[in-house]
Amino acid sequence: MAQKSMTPHDLTEVAPAAGADSSKVQTRLSVNGDTLSLEIEPRVSLLDALRECAGLTGTKKGCNQGACGACTVLVDGQRILSCLALAVQYEGTQITTIEGLAANGSLHPLQAAFVEQDGFQCGYCTPGQICSALGMVDEFRSGMPSAVSGGVSTSDLEFSDQEIKERMSGNLCRCGAYVGICAAIRQAFEEEVGK
Repeated sequence: MAQKSMTPHDLTEVAPAAGADSSKVQTRLSVNGDTLSLEIEPRVSLLDALRECAGLTGTKKGCNQGACGACTVLVDGQRILSCLALAVQYEGTQITTIEGLAANGSLHPLQAAFVEQDGFQCGYCTPGQICSALGMVDEFRSGMPSAVSGGVSTSDLEFSDQEIKERMSGNLCRCGAYVGICAAIRQAFEEEVGK
């Protein structure tokens, strides 16, 4: 059976919870291992739900047009631009923001590499850069080609600076800290491979 694609009109027909404002819907999101119950309008972006409703302000609003990557989060391990996603679309998924990466009081290895390699200046883009890099490394490992890969044969992909730069090209840094960003991603990747 084919899955019906939903239009914005379909989203407005979702029934609200009893006694709730008729323009809002109950939405349950799994964010960083916690379940959040939110009463939001169906048109609220995932970015705004995270920042304004859940208080998770690590994810940044840069352009709000999907052009800068500052709002990148992971959904079921894949990177997405949360400013272009409706929160109601992500019920039943696992959402990870920058706040969910550290464990037991220790930075995630990629976060630590960003500090060590000076992968940021103002830091505004850093949460999106880190979430994007985690998703990008998984894409690389699964053999997903890039424009630099030179074809669809991915058996001999090399985690080169060119690959990193191409795969991270959707995440902009206004300060120009790209050298440190690339070095941090390489360091974290090589440390993980070396384990």
